[in-house]
Order: sequence, then structure tokens, then C-alpha cells
Amino acid sequence: MKKVGITRSIHLKFVLIYVLLILLAMQIISVYFVRELEDKLITNFTSNIEENVSFLKYNIKEEMLKERTDKDLSLEDDIDRILRDFRGSDVSEVRVIDSKFRILGSSREDNLDAVGQRATDTMVKRVFATGKEIDEAYIDNETGNRIWVYTSPIINGKDEIGAIYLISKIENVYQQLEEINEIFSTGTVIALAITAILGVLLGQTVTRPISDMRKQALAMAKGNFSRKVKVYGYDEIGQLAITFNNLTKRLQEAQATTEGERRKLSSVLSYMTDGVIATDRKGRVILINDPAAKMLNVSRETVLSQPLVSLLGLDENYTFEDLSNEQDSIILDYSTKEQPYILRANFSVIQKETGFVNGIITVLHDITEQEKIDMERRDFVSNVSHELRTPLTTMRSYLEALAEGAWQDEEIAPRFLSVTQDETERMIRLVNDLLQLSKMDSKDYRFNKEWIEFVGFFHQIIDRFEMSKNQNVTFKRQLPKTALFVEIDKDKLTQVLDNIISNALKYSPEGGLIAFNVVEKDKMIVVSVSDQGLGIPQDNLSKIFERFYRVDKARSRQMGGTGLGLAIAKEMISAHGGNIWAESKEGKGTTISFSLPYDSTQEDEWL
Repeated sequence: MKKVGITRSIHLKFVLIYVLLILLAMQIISVYFVRELEDKLITNFTSNIEENVSFLKYNIKEEMLKERTDKDLSLEDDIDRILRDFRGSDVSEVRVIDSKFRILGSSREDNLDAVGQRATDTMVKRVFATGKEIDEAYIDNETGNRIWVYTSPIINGKDEIGAIYLISKIENVYQQLEEINEIFSTGTVIALAITAILGVLLGQTVTRPISDMRKQALAMAKGNFSRKVKVYGYDEIGQLAITFNNLTKRLQEAQATTEGERRKLSSVLSYMTDGVIATDRKGRVILINDPAAKMLNVSRETVLSQPLVSLLGLDENYTFEDLSNEQDSIILDYSTKEQPYILRANFSVIQKETGFVNGIITVLHDITEQEKIDMERRDFVSNVSHELRTPLTTMRSYLEALAEGAWQDEEIAPRFLSVTQDETERMIRLVNDLLQLSKMDSKDYRFNKEWIEFVGFFHQIIDRFEMSKNQNVTFKRQLPKTALFVEIDKDKLTQVLDNIISNALKYSPEGGLIAFNVVEKDKMIVVSVSDQGLGIPQDNLSKIFERFYRVDKARSRQMGGTGLGLAIAKEMISAHGGNIWAESKEGKGTTISFSLPYDSTQEDEWL
């Protein structure tokens, strides 16, 4: 396990929690305090101005209602005198406006030209319209500072005789708030620094025993149970350390017991030839040995936790409950067109003491060879019975006819006896072929191999057939001029070539051509016999070397074939370390080829 970095340490998290709690508390206090302080300062600011405006309104009202003589100052002068006393640092401008929207005075000395002009401010119009005080705060476009505008009507009885329009500098209030925020920020930083230092010191008292327990857990993960955690105290963490030490001791004892049982189980599973699969109570694979993984062509890592019914391909017909109740074996057929593959699965339920199913043990047996042997045995018995029954039935029929008096007929009797003799010869050939195959299947069968010059040997066999043939078929030889020496059993190879050439003659049409070819290829010699017969369909081509297999059964029996010639040839060629195969095109002919091991160094010894 990797070392815990500082960024992932519980110590750092502990300190961060303290710091964040303090920061959160300071922020909550700051937000609440500043908001309340802001409301209080703004309220005090506006209330102070409103009180001054109320006093100003009273003086302005007295001047506006005063009866004037020629000796008295004008209304504008009196209002200017009153406003001159109202100038202050927080007030930018104060205007007095009569009911006809005429400006009677302004507190700004640089704005005295506006006196006597018509007021166009919207707030003034709204005040005269509603008769109520109006105030608004907004940002001054010229200075960028906040300003507060307050407009209040001057009322005499029920009549509105004028209005006070005041612009104040409320930015000062927000500047005070910013200074207070800076004070709070500085205090927060100081508090956080002190909290972090205290958190580090306090965190060490908690994280030190936890760190020791972590080191002990890592050692336990590596199989070391000899260490013990140091107990720093008897608080909750100390009690945890004591419990951890007791757990270490118990685990050490349990591991020793479990390791012994595991070795026993592993040894049993490893040396088993059968496949074993174990599941949990939900039918998911928890164990599979190497033979089972090999049988199912899977890897252990990919099938763990996979449902058993899916792994065996039974999910369409079975559920896990069905397998739990299955008493008989289930045959798993994974055969393909190219190769048979059959398994037998036996299921055994794992039950708890309470009787509940805790899982299933599945044992797999590969019965492919057994099934193939059983099938071949059934086919062999069926084919032999059929092959023997046909001539025997024919012989019995003809012999019964002869016994009933046909022997006295000079024309029928010889023909019946000839047929009986042909069928007898056919049975003899069949029995001889069966004996030949039986000998080759025997482990005690021996070959008498010797070094033979194959080209001359092949010429002799072809000459024999060429002299004895009774049909119009042409032989074409494409044999090498040089000598080729091979180690073979001469009699067995003669039988192989006789069977192949006989088949070529049987199926060659009148005027056909049979070609004989021998070539050297990859330390082997390849011998080929080609005819121009009807050919063999591609679906049947791979089966012609099986015992009793015929492409055209009626024609083969008519020509006296047993269906064992090519099967015998295959067995003999395989025993010589070679291979035999067929190539064919329907309507154009068939080529039977076989290979034999060839050692060119033997030529030097014979030449």
C-alpha cells in the first residue's frame, strides 16, 4: 500500500475541519454583524437628515407664508440665508421648490443660476402628485459614488406649497463599513492561524495512535502478526488499540487454521482431473479449478461472480433453483461441425446446518471420447450387420430357389450359383478388411519396414493394373526420373495403392484418363492418383476415409466395394507417419493424395 500523502492525511483533514469551522463561524458572525451594522448606520444617517429637513421645512414654510413689505428681503434671499446655514459635509445640495415647480433656492454656491428656473426632477413631480416623502439611493455617474436623494413636501394645512429636494453623500457610510470589514478580516486571519496551530497540536494526539494502527494493519496485510499497537491512553482510542491487538492475535490463530485447510483444498483441486466449480447461495461462481477453466475455455478472472447457468450455457432451460434440485447428470454438448465436444455435469448442493442452500458444487467430466467411441461402436455394428445381411439375404434367396428345383434348369442354375459365389467372395473381402482394421487397431500390430526405391515400386504397381484392366481407360504417368528412397512396409503400401487405383478404375468413365503423380515437398513425397469420374460433393469429401462410408452406396455395392478400402489406406498411411487427403470437383473427377516421410540423405548410401 502506498504511503498516505500529506494532502490525504487525516491530520490535515482534522486541522482543516477546525479551520473551516472557525472560518464558517467568523463568516456567519461577520455577515450578521455587518448587515445589522449597515442597516443601523444607514438608518441613523437618514434619520439625522430627515430631522434636519423637518427643521428646515419649518423655517422655509414660515418664510413662504410671511407677509413681506418693501423693506423686507425677498423670499429667495431669505431662503438662501436659511440654506447657507444648512450646508454640511454629508449634504451635497438642498433645493427649495414651490408648488409651481420653480426653484426658490439652492445650497450649492456653484448652482445659484438654477434659482428661478423650473424643476424637472421626477421625484419632485411624484412628491407633488402623492403628497408623500420619497427617497432613493443610486450610483452617481460622474463620481461613481453612492448618493441618497430625499424629497419631502412642504404642507400648509391641506395644501402643498413647496418641496425640499436633498442630495446627500451616503458613500461615507459604506466607507465606514469597508473599514469595519477589514478589521473583521484581520481578526479572522489571526483566529484561523491560532486555530491551525492548536489543531495541529490537538490532531497529533488523535492521529498518532491511528497511524500506529495503520502501520500494524499494513503489516497484517503482508502476513506479519507479531507486531502490537502501542497504547497511549485508556480513552476510546486507547480501548480501540487494545481491541486491535486482541484482533491481531485472533487473526494469527485463524490464519494458521485457514492456511492449513486452504493447502489441503488447493492440493485436492490441483490434482483432480475433473473440473470443479463452486457457487455462492445466489448461484454466482466463487471458485473454479484449472481443469474446469480449460474445459470451458475461460479464464478464472473473467468467470468469478458470473452466474453458473450462464457459464454453462443453461440459462435458457434451467435456473439456479432447478440445478439445486437436479438429481441426475446434465449433458453439455458444445460440439461444432468440425469437432465434437461433450461434457457431463454433476451437481451437489452445499447446505447449512439450518437446511438452507448455501451454494452448489459442480463437477465436470469430459466424455467426448467416450461418446465418440459409443457412437463409432453403434455405427460399426450397424454397418457390419447391414453389410453382412445384404449378401446373406441374396445368397439365401438364390439357394432357396436352387433347393426348390432351380438347380435343374441349365440356364438359371449356373447364374444363380455365380451370384452366390460373388456374394461369398464379397463377404470374404469384407471379413478380410475387418480383420485388417482389427489388426491395425491392436497395439501389437507391427510393420515390416525397409528402404524401397519408391518410383520403381510405383511403376510396377501401375504396370500391373495397366496390363489387367478391361476397360478403355488411359494411364498417364508423371513420375520423377530420379530415384526416391523411402522406408515403408512394401506389402501395406501395395494394399494402399491397390485400393486407391481400384477406386479410380471403378469410377472412371469409358475413354477416361487416370493420372499418376509423385513430387517432393518439404521433406515429404506426395503421391497422387487422379481420375475423371463423377467426382465427390464437397459435403462428403471429408467423410470418404471413414469406415463403411460410401458416396453412392448402391453403385459401390454393385461394384463389390466394402466401404473400408480408404479407411484402411488412411490407417496405414498414418502408421507410416504420413497424411492422406482427397480433392474433387463434381463432374470432373477426384484426386486422392498421400504423403510419406522422405530422407534425401539415404540416396547417397544407395547410389
